[in-house]
Amino acid sequence: MSIPSSGTWNYPTPIRFGPGCLAQLPEACRELGMTQPILVTDKGLADLPIVAQAVEHCEGAGLGVGVFNGVNPNPNGRDVEEAVEALRRGEHDGVIAFGGGSALDVGKAVALMAGQTRPLWAFEDAGDNWQRVDEAGMLPCVAVPTTSGTGSEVGRCSVIVNEAEKRKVIIFHARMLPERVLLDPEVTVGLPAQVTAAVGMDALSHNLEAFCAPGYHPQADGIALEGMRLIQKALVRAVENGGDLGARQDMLVASMMGATAFQKGLGAMHSMSHPIGAHLKAHHGLTNAIVMPYVLEFNADVIGPRMDLLARALDLPGEGLSAVMAWVLELRQRLQIPHTLEALGFEPHHASLLAGPAAQDPTAPTNPRPLTPENMEPLFLRALSGELAQR
Repeated sequence: MSIPSSGTWNYPTPIRFGPGCLAQLPEACRELGMTQPILVTDKGLADLPIVAQAVEHCEGAGLGVGVFNGVNPNPNGRDVEEAVEALRRGEHDGVIAFGGGSALDVGKAVALMAGQTRPLWAFEDAGDNWQRVDEAGMLPCVAVPTTSGTGSEVGRCSVIVNEAEKRKVIIFHARMLPERVLLDPEVTVGLPAQVTAAVGMDALSHNLEAFCAPGYHPQADGIALEGMRLIQKALVRAVENGGDLGARQDMLVASMMGATAFQKGLGAMHSMSHPIGAHLKAHHGLTNAIVMPYVLEFNADVIGPRMDLLARALDLPGEGLSAVMAWVLELRQRLQIPHTLEALGFEPHHASLLAGPAAQDPTAPTNPRPLTPENMEPLFLRALSGELAQR
């Protein structure tokens, strides 16, 4: 069992890490000028001791803290609107985004929207929409992840479902990157094994797709490689022994590294996962885990050199894509990840319905192989039938 470390990093934003660092939450808030923050979390966490502990830390330090706990698993625009209303009603001067990816995304969006006059969808990550943001209307944000998958604590965007259009929308502004982050492995100890597995595979998908994304970005590639090495080392341990703080910390760091690396780009795993999540309300990490091998095989002709590097970096038996595919399939089986999309309620007609949105998803342009509705539909169907050449 590895022993977790403690300390502070300043890349890509100031990060405190180590067991018990949640106690530094009031200090982080005060550094950003907060005296009365609102803690934004999800319904599943609301009644757990870690939320009460965070509130107690703040109140004990003289901060007037409010709590909004109405975030859904696949957060939608109404979640953000209600949280902004609660922030304004309580005259809060900052946001603590506390929870998994959903709560972190909503918290960041609330900090963005606190003083805006335009609607949330005006800031979709398209063209120069980010320039519409009134930066003076933004509030500071401290992020505390309680899962180790999305890495949203170091992201500059939020993924929010537009229910009227049934699609996940990426809201972006550079200043949405939280100004302080606390990575405390102790707050992830109670995460159930099944959820630990799904979010851990989400972290793997971020690192893996960033590493495969085309373009010259050695920094992102190096971060992604080390992130995957940490996941190889720690994910199964964290699932099998939730109290292993060393594994929990390695997974928190690997998650953060994935979100740092995917500024280079993502790909078809996410292009497929986003519309599936919007239509079927499926867990994002689980969806990425299911489609992962099918996307690797889809991209096989153009990711050979990348897979050679990855197989060597992870010291896998065999070479190249075949070695990576064998590792991914064995890992999924060990973590009890379903092999096909049928487990999510996906049916054949969804393939034609979601092929267009998947090809138009903001993550599609950086897939190593061009994505079109014509090639996405059969890819969805292969992920439904379980068809893999290498298995």
